[in-house]
Amino acid sequence: MTRAVRVRAPATSANLGPGFDALGLALTLYDEVEVEMAGSGLSIEVSGEGEETADRGEEHLIAQTFRTAYGLIGGTAGGLRIRCVNRIPHARGLGSSSAATVAGILAARALHPDGEKLTDDDVLALATRVEGHPDNVAPCLAGGLTIAWQTPSGARSTRLEVAPCVRPVALVPASRLATERARGLLPATVPHADAAANSGRAALLVAALAGAPDLLLEATEDRLHQSYREPAMPDSIALVARLRMKGIAAVVSGAGPTVLALTFREGEVDSIGAEVGTSWHIRVLEVAPYGASTSPIDQ
Repeated sequence: MTRAVRVRAPATSANLGPGFDALGLALTLYDEVEVEMAGSGLSIEVSGEGEETADRGEEHLIAQTFRTAYGLIGGTAGGLRIRCVNRIPHARGLGSSSAATVAGILAARALHPDGEKLTDDDVLALATRVEGHPDNVAPCLAGGLTIAWQTPSGARSTRLEVAPCVRPVALVPASRLATERARGLLPATVPHADAAANSGRAALLVAALAGAPDLLLEATEDRLHQSYREPAMPDSIALVARLRMKGIAAVVSGAGPTVLALTFREGEVDSIGAEVGTSWHIRVLEVAPYGASTSPIDQ
């Protein structure tokens, strides 16, 4: 039986403007997690982003999700040795918690002797329960562009290819923002006109990403969530507005405060650099074609 596994999980950007809690994009920025079964105890090593989480013990998200998934398959996991190399910024709207959740579940499936009992649908459902919504976990699992939705029997998702010319650029600030705070600013109800406008723009965005990138600016218009979150991230909202005035399809990534620009024209990346200056870390990425993967580690 495999005793140790490595999981590679991509960053993600959810919402993409109008696709609130539904659309997500996998990005070529990866966390790597190694999980080894041991006789007893728990040790966690973290390097890179989130090093301060190493001392959380059984409260560490990867340890929690591993044990939950292992128990669902059957039985109880004993000791664990977890090593994380984190590159996805924490609390910045780039899916770091989704990557950790997916890593824990996939590691459990790979290391359990009956792991095949946990289907891909089961993995999505469990990851969604842990995260609360599927828009980040779906692209982390499947790669590319995903559309996710909830049904009475659980979360579902479908995957689409993105036009090769589309290049995501993440503009990452030094400040962090908890998802709970960002969600707490959203109203319980919104005007019907705003909901209708977002429905149309979300549908248009799928077409724009799939092969009509000249529509990206119009397709990323949002009236449901970004403006309500301005008190928590005024610099991000201001940057989105400045970039959009220059014709660049910029949105808040997930719950923020990272800004995601969906570029496709020559020179747009240079234009972004001139606009943001030195106060934002610019990450020029690609759409990740594949989701999280596992591989055994030789003992």
